Amino acid sequence: MEFGSRLSAMQDPVGSGCRVFLAVMIAIITAVPIADHFLPEDIHLAHVLVVPVALASAFTGAVRGALTGLAAVLALVAAGAERHTLSSENVLVQLGSLVLLSVLLVLISALRERRRHELQELREVSRATQGVLLRPLPTHAGPVTIATAYRSAGDGDRIGGDLYAVARTARATRLLIGDVRGKGLCSIGDTETVLGAFRAAAHRQEPLAELMESLEAGVRWELTESWDGTNESDIGERFVTAAVVEIPDDEPYVRVVSCGHLPPILLHDGTVTTLDVPEPAPPLGLGGLTGSSYAPTAFPFAPGDRLLLYTDGVTEARNGAGEFYPLMSRVAEWADRRPDQLVRKVTDDLLAHVAAPLQDDMAVVAILRDALGGPPPRARAHAGADTAADADEPGVRPAGRGL
Repeated sequence: MEFGSRLSAMQDPVGSGCRVFLAVMIAIITAVPIADHFLPEDIHLAHVLVVPVALASAFTGAVRGALTGLAAVLALVAAGAERHTLSSENVLVQLGSLVLLSVLLVLISALRERRRHELQELREVSRATQGVLLRPLPTHAGPVTIATAYRSAGDGDRIGGDLYAVARTARATRLLIGDVRGKGLCSIGDTETVLGAFRAAAHRQEPLAELMESLEAGVRWELTESWDGTNESDIGERFVTAAVVEIPDDEPYVRVVSCGHLPPILLHDGTVTTLDVPEPAPPLGLGGLTGSSYAPTAFPFAPGDRLLLYTDGVTEARNGAGEFYPLMSRVAEWADRRPDQLVRKVTDDLLAHVAAPLQDDMAVVAILRDALGGPPPRARAHAGADTAADADEPGVRPAGRGL
């Protein structure tokens, strides 16, 4: 990091570091003909002129590299004229070599600058695209507090195959977390498909099972429509693992539907529990192959409880010894942290665990149940009937907590 900041300072055309650097290079060039005046005739310092040209081209850009190269050529001419050897074969070969090398170094520097500008533009496009696709989640949605963390495995891009979104209904908060097969820029289309389908349907007043059926139908249709027909196996290999949780405002539980995704982690009174769905559905995009059922499973989720949603970029991250990141044991140490602190702890600890660039995209969503938000007064008379209907709804299974 320190070297990177120094390098940025040298590349800054108005920075004081750049001016000092160029002054040192010019001093070296000027010293060559002066030193030649005092050295024996069989000792020449012409080869030293290559050093400032190479350094200036590498760290200050093509224009300053060209000016430094011109100064080096003039210094060599001055040294040759001073010794009356300017027309000698040795000096002419040195002069030609210096000119050729300076031109090559300046060309390489110009190409490197062009590549750097193109990369910067791509990063800006990537940042803007991510802002459109993966919108920041609100810190509060109904009676819950939310925090997120996201890292892409791509080098130079911020877009990956992991995704999350939140939507409010009249009486509940719904959150989606998913993982598109693939990573980086190649997964943008499928990421947009899932997020678009969720945002279009999640706010509607419909049971969670119907929402999942709508998601499956939308994703499967989009994946089929975008198939180019060149690879028969490609259509069967494009899918999205996902989990959707629904947190009612006025009831202390959470509903979970899993489509091949990792189970959420519940933090309750110092205990850590995975909310395993008994019969998870296939990943989105493959549900039509099996006639899947999307019956939600209900788990207790009381005020003060925390829920952690995550992708396999977290649990499958390995350190140098090949050991997976121990998410369950680590989050137990931070069970009382607020969501923003929890995701920051997980992210920092994960990056320290791998001690290298991530090999897969990762996303973490932490949720804190703040309080129970009851329905409006006129609706309270119906709350008991609604709750009983929810409890008797087919496929909704109360589940215990513990490990």
